[in-house]
Amino acid sequence: MANANSPPHAIIFPFMAQGHTIPLLDLAKVLSFRGVKVTIITTPSNAKQISSHFATKFSSTISTHVIPFPVVDGLPLGYENTKDLTSDDQRLPFLRATLKLKQPFESYLRDLVDTGDRPICAICDFFLGWAVTVSSSLNIPGILFYGMGVLSTKISFSVFINQEYVRTLMNGEKLENVSGLACPFPLILDDFPVFKDINNPSKKFFQENGGDGGTTTCWGVLCNSFEELEGEFVTALEESFGRSRVKAWCVGPLLLYDDPEENKTFPKDGNVSKSSISSWLDEQHEDVIYVSFGTQSYISKSQMDEIAQGLDSAGHPFIWVVRSSSWTPPAEWEERVKGRGLVIREWVDQRSILAHLVIGGFLSHCGWNSVLESLSMGVPILTWPIGAEQPLNAKLVVHVLKAGLAMDSTLDEVREEGVVYGCNAISSGVKELMGEESGRLARKRAKEIGLMARNAVEKDGSSSKKLDHLINSLKEHSVRLNS
Repeated sequence: MANANSPPHAIIFPFMAQGHTIPLLDLAKVLSFRGVKVTIITTPSNAKQISSHFATKFSSTISTHVIPFPVVDGLPLGYENTKDLTSDDQRLPFLRATLKLKQPFESYLRDLVDTGDRPICAICDFFLGWAVTVSSSLNIPGILFYGMGVLSTKISFSVFINQEYVRTLMNGEKLENVSGLACPFPLILDDFPVFKDINNPSKKFFQENGGDGGTTTCWGVLCNSFEELEGEFVTALEESFGRSRVKAWCVGPLLLYDDPEENKTFPKDGNVSKSSISSWLDEQHEDVIYVSFGTQSYISKSQMDEIAQGLDSAGHPFIWVVRSSSWTPPAEWEERVKGRGLVIREWVDQRSILAHLVIGGFLSHCGWNSVLESLSMGVPILTWPIGAEQPLNAKLVVHVLKAGLAMDSTLDEVREEGVVYGCNAISSGVKELMGEESGRLARKRAKEIGLMARNAVEKDGSSSKKLDHLINSLKEHSVRLNS
């Protein structure tokens, strides 16, 4: 039985994908710094990695509760994270498998309530929206975490509701109305690859499960963004839920909160721990472009060849994270880029790379984590959206924030199968971002946003104050519930 002096207890339930999990692990640390005990719900193969994310000093404030990952047809045993998936055919069985986590999750929450350790909230990824519904049924405030920006969440929310209309749009035809939002840039069908592809696994999953995404039962919405970046879109997002009590809390960028017990210099002055990568960066005498497309993007061999040739032609030093284990560079390419090009085929600490002072640009797929990490470090982005809400993030970066540039596909006359951008477009984009006036202006703007981001998480910053308000609101709700 919890006593009156016990710290408030929060449940965090991340979706089993790297990009979804990492910001929620950041959130666990931030809550811990503020005196909240955190339990992270996870599965056996994910538990070790999650536990390794936390130092020993968190052992009394952050723990994991492991529930079994179900065995389902079409998914090999032990595949408990999207990074394990080897084909798109496994994605839908994986998503369906997560629904079977409902019973053990509910049993765990009931045990907490029965033993007097009722959590002040359960923060759940939107792919696990059913967990918010379960939490709310037990009088535990369920909070949805979308892991996207405020604007892209609002647009995606509205488009999902009106997807039949969106599918009728012809290529290039503009989407005229996004409910409750004056969109700051034009929208076309290509901005919604999930809805354009009738066989998209994520879309099928949400259609199969109707409205049980937690939107009708959630207590609030947590946004990994900050007021100065996207505050103008918050009200429109809140209105999407159709209930006055639902509030969207901008508490990011979660990666920037410092540990109050340490005199940390990262990321404020660009210091990174010494490694082969940082040592290579230390040796560079001009700005380096960092190239990465996330952990879930598939890049064809033909497209990889075009990237390689484009980076070679651009002439700037580069770090390129290559996910494919089978791709081999074109003949003599490695010799030509020796000394100014570093290819990495393993997981990297992207934040530390972006924090290095020599990084001058990021060729990115524009996943929201990558956008936040890049802009928080003052690094402009050369946008290459691939899927999900990434086209919306790219437009936000280029057209609203003015902190990046878009590549020009019209520079390539020949388009091979599996090639989105040819070497000419890639080379031209890198040269523009790294060496031309438009790139200089994007870099200047990115540095301004980086300063705003750091200020937002300081003690009196907008995100820090909102996080304190959120915790206090949940504590007050818990007191009322138990009185």
